[in-house]
Amino acid sequence: MKYSRLTKEQFEELHPEFINFLAAQQIDKNEWDKIKEEKPEVAEQELDIFSDLIWEGVLTNAKYLEHYSKSHIFLFGFDDKEIKTIVIKSKQSDIDLLSKEGLQWLSDAVFTEDVEVRHGGKSFGENRNEEIFSLIQQGAILSDGHLYGQFKEMLKL
Repeated sequence: MKYSRLTKEQFEELHPEFINFLAAQQIDKNEWDKIKEEKPEVAEQELDIFSDLIWEGVLTNAKYLEHYSKSHIFLFGFDDKEIKTIVIKSKQSDIDLLSKEGLQWLSDAVFTEDVEVRHGGKSFGENRNEEIFSLIQQGAILSDGHLYGQFKEMLKL
């Protein structure tokens, strides 16, 4: 398995896609039930293969990630070759950027010395999707890139 198995909730959400995945392998419901009962290891392999296919599609199409902590916001933007990062740091230890109030404070203080904003970038290594998946495993979430775009515009990047 290249990535990680989807959760039960994710499988439930992707039930129609999973049915199509099995159908493409000429496995109907009766056959699937039989495989699960008689060859559970084969069923597990099918779940893993499907999970990797879904992850591969999601990661290939991903353009932005965001990662929030109490004192930092990491914004990632990427194309096929490069990952660019904008890091926003609160210098005020009593500010919690995970709260609504903290985000409001950031909005008001973004151009003050209480907030440090840095940016950088690098080329992807051998496998773009694995690097993006690693960021997700560390807590980053997929994003529409709105916040990244706002900071990119403010910083004239």
